Amino acid sequence: MAFRCSFQKGLIHLRQSNTSSIRLVTTKTTASASSSTQKQSQPSGQQQQQQQRTSSPTTGTSSSNKTKSLKGLGRDVVFIDGVRTPFLTSFTSYKDLMGYHLARHALLGLIKRTKIDKSTPEYCVMGTVIQEVKTSNVAREALLSAGFPENIPGHTVTMACISSNVALASAANNIATGLNEAVIAGGVEYMSDVPIRYPRSMRKLMLSLNRAKSTPQRLGLITKMLSLKNFTPEAPAIAEFSTGEIMGQSADRLAAAFNVTRREQDEYAQRSHKLAQEAAEKGHLDDIVPMHIPGAEDVVSRDNGVRVSTLEQMSKLKPAFVKPHGTVTAASSSFITDGASASLITSVEKAKELGLKPKAYLRRYIFTSQDPKDQLLLGPTYATAKLLEQAGLTLNDIDVFEFHEAFAGQILANLKALNSDYFAQKYLNRSSKVGEIPLEKFNVWGGSLSLGHPFGATGVRLVTTAANRLIKENKRLALVAACAAGGQGHAMLVERYQ
Repeated sequence: MAFRCSFQKGLIHLRQSNTSSIRLVTTKTTASASSSTQKQSQPSGQQQQQQQRTSSPTTGTSSSNKTKSLKGLGRDVVFIDGVRTPFLTSFTSYKDLMGYHLARHALLGLIKRTKIDKSTPEYCVMGTVIQEVKTSNVAREALLSAGFPENIPGHTVTMACISSNVALASAANNIATGLNEAVIAGGVEYMSDVPIRYPRSMRKLMLSLNRAKSTPQRLGLITKMLSLKNFTPEAPAIAEFSTGEIMGQSADRLAAAFNVTRREQDEYAQRSHKLAQEAAEKGHLDDIVPMHIPGAEDVVSRDNGVRVSTLEQMSKLKPAFVKPHGTVTAASSSFITDGASASLITSVEKAKELGLKPKAYLRRYIFTSQDPKDQLLLGPTYATAKLLEQAGLTLNDIDVFEFHEAFAGQILANLKALNSDYFAQKYLNRSSKVGEIPLEKFNVWGGSLSLGHPFGATGVRLVTTAANRLIKENKRLALVAACAAGGQGHAMLVERYQ
């Protein structure tokens, strides 16, 4: 509790200080930000050396010509390619399927894209959050249903919105340590049919009924069941177990703490949808594997959540979580999504043996966690700062940024936190801020606000997009980051393979 009070007081100080605000100007192909420049006192001596080591505010200058080694731990790990199903709003075209159907399609799409034999992968790991009881280990079920050999193991991981980030990390570990040569990493989320349970009181009675040995015992238990409260269903809630707070409420408080206005959030959300629409029209989203739905006439080939709206229309929406004075609306929040993703991760030697040209190296990654109440969605800030420090890099060294967009307010709050000396000194144990991320490098093909966010699949989508952008833009380094429930975060460095 003391920490939370300290954080809240600190953010009051942050709001009162000269924190630069983020302005969004959407053009036809990208968006840029202008922020007020803060005057900083010049550090000296040891403090100056530490600042040079831990921070160098970005200027937008590309550093792709730098040759500093980014060797990770163990053997080099390469990302061959990644694919995904179209990401669809839940309860639309996928509504009559199951999660493993989507995962299977992603796996088959990966095989078709990479042209490898189904016997080539030695392992498969997939992320998911809301599990279907019948296919709890969805990685294994998807492998079997897709016709992969029975001797390929598979397991499923969960870490909220960064579940497939964990899958990627697990695959990279297996390759780096020499345990495997080729691993499939992916994820799936299916929210059109989530498990809905009876209340615990009813479940206990039903389980007891199965064990009852006499008719009087059974009749007594049945009589107890005949209570209205026992028939009230319990649906999974997208809320923090430790705090009971819905993530949207946290996003609203975070936006308020960092003085992110409703207008800024609407502008950022509009930017995301416009850039996603442009990327689709230009063919940049070629990681999508079109899918035919049984019984449907048309093939699903595009994400269906991209909707470009005017700021006037968006301004009419009421607050979605903190009523009536909140600033987060449905338009500035990621939506409930169905979808799956899959990627092939190998060693350099295995890629050469298979005749495959990797798209990127997976160099380094990190997972972080912080207070799940007041700092629930600040994972990208903590993870980015720590990963850059470990790698000896600054934001200036990064050419491509792909951050998960849970909420527009969450993204803008993280950008402000990264660009705040006060936040860096108070919470990141740094002498100065991490720096400013130029929006012309940031999520320029859209993000989770527009493309969709299947909880267990987004991480692979982020890395695939980062690798594809590095190639398309002829750049060298990308940084992927995401927040997750529980106050957790993830960041990964991706280097173009040449």
